[in-house]
Amino acid sequence: MTVWARRLPSVTMNFEDTGLYRDITDFAHDTPNWVQHGAGIWTEAGLLVFAGLFATAWWRARRGSPRAFAIAALAPLATAVAYVCSEVLKSAVAEERPCRAVAGAAASLAACPPHGDWSFPSNHATIAGAAAVSLAVVRRALLWLTAPLALLMAFSRVFVGVHYPHDVIAGLALGTLVALVAARLGRSPMTRLAGAMRTSPAPAVRWVLGPGPACVPSYETHARR
Repeated sequence: MTVWARRLPSVTMNFEDTGLYRDITDFAHDTPNWVQHGAGIWTEAGLLVFAGLFATAWWRARRGSPRAFAIAALAPLATAVAYVCSEVLKSAVAEERPCRAVAGAAASLAACPPHGDWSFPSNHATIAGAAAVSLAVVRRALLWLTAPLALLMAFSRVFVGVHYPHDVIAGLALGTLVALVAARLGRSPMTRLAGAMRTSPAPAVRWVLGPGPACVPSYETHARR
């Protein structure tokens, strides 16, 4: 009796999630072709948008303080760590993709990944969650841009039929958690490293890290001149 009581919530949740997956994929097939094509493009191209935001944050941070540069540099690193965590969890859970497991569901708009490319959690949603949060740590106002992009990325994975809703929710949560932990633990050592490396004699290293804040002559310096 106890075993059945423990299994029942899990079975019920899985049933409800499968039903929501069906509803979303059915809705996807009822949308205009341009919406379907747009979702298919965004579900992959969205990663390039986050990459562009990382590059912009890095470029702006080259003329910032070592701490500002460290925070900007941590953003892609935290996202990469989140992706690795997602892959490890995928291998441990080994959940089949809904486009293969849900009988009678509408055909996925995107190609169903092969068997062994597991479903839980969503790598795309994990990357999107980590990127959105870590970029917001770089500049808080960016959250108004990155959060909707991450949510849209997560939803698109269900919309095109390659993930369950719980896959993308877990991915967003995992990415957010890893990004916050990375920012908390990595900020100080990365700041020290950036400050030390800016004195490197190697031109390539100095170019990557940038010159730091521009030296503004003080009033006393002008007076002596």
